[in-house]
Amino acid sequence: MTLENVHVREFEVKDFNLKHTFESAQPITFCGDYDEQTNSLVYSEGVHVINVMHTPHSSKSRKSKITVASKDVRYAEVHFREKFRVSDNLERIYSKIDTDRFLHNSITKYRGMRLTVNDPWETTALFIISQFNNVKRIRMIAKNIIERFGTPIKGDMDNVIAKSFPTSAELAQASRADIFSCGTGFRDKYLKEAAEFCTNNMDLNALKSKSYPEIKESLMEISGVGDKVADCIALMGYGKTEACPIDVWMKRILERVYFKGKNQRISKLHEFAENHWGKYSGYAQQYLFWHGRSSLSGKATE
Repeated sequence: MTLENVHVREFEVKDFNLKHTFESAQPITFCGDYDEQTNSLVYSEGVHVINVMHTPHSSKSRKSKITVASKDVRYAEVHFREKFRVSDNLERIYSKIDTDRFLHNSITKYRGMRLTVNDPWETTALFIISQFNNVKRIRMIAKNIIERFGTPIKGDMDNVIAKSFPTSAELAQASRADIFSCGTGFRDKYLKEAAEFCTNNMDLNALKSKSYPEIKESLMEISGVGDKVADCIALMGYGKTEACPIDVWMKRILERVYFKGKNQRISKLHEFAENHWGKYSGYAQQYLFWHGRSSLSGKATE
């Protein structure tokens, strides 16, 4: 992705860490391009290409300078604030989910990591791809899909500077063989069926006004979408922070930290999350997951 003749706008954000957010396996992780040296991110959204640079003020200050650059910088700032949930008061959220030593250490380690809100179809497709997969391979598949099926975004000289993520209708027109050629493996079937279903039978945008249980129930009608993927979509595609995705790793973390390693049903773990963190269960999950992945491999809980 490249930028041409851009305009720049700067503003401050409290409790924000671009690196932690990008690396936390959200849709922006799979489709955006992050440069650690400059602490900057480039991503496309519709017909727009947006560049974000994060500059922490000091180790003592919880405020950071955010610089957004785009041809339509007003759109870029509004979109950044919405996508990265800048209006979320993380200090208040931390006070609600900081319920034990392990979560306290999780927050300390990843402070400023934000949940993001993304296009519902893009989120659906990416988390179907994510099943039994890893971040590096998901990124590869996502990039291949964008390159092959995405709509070109033109620059001032009519040159292609980026491509958007394909809509469900665009992907529905592709053959399974073409989708498979992007590296999807067995997921080609589910991605093709999901694209057709979301084009012909379900308006994902119409679900935005629904409650979390209603959204989750509807999403599970889509081929390839089970309990965990539906929660990922509800959380990162619809902003339902009460959603708590539980995969194999999250199940293991919850059991080791809160149940002395004893096996628990997924329904029991959902009930536990709801009782402990309520409408911020999604935030608690995100911090527990990334701290747990790095700290619980063969070690006692903190």
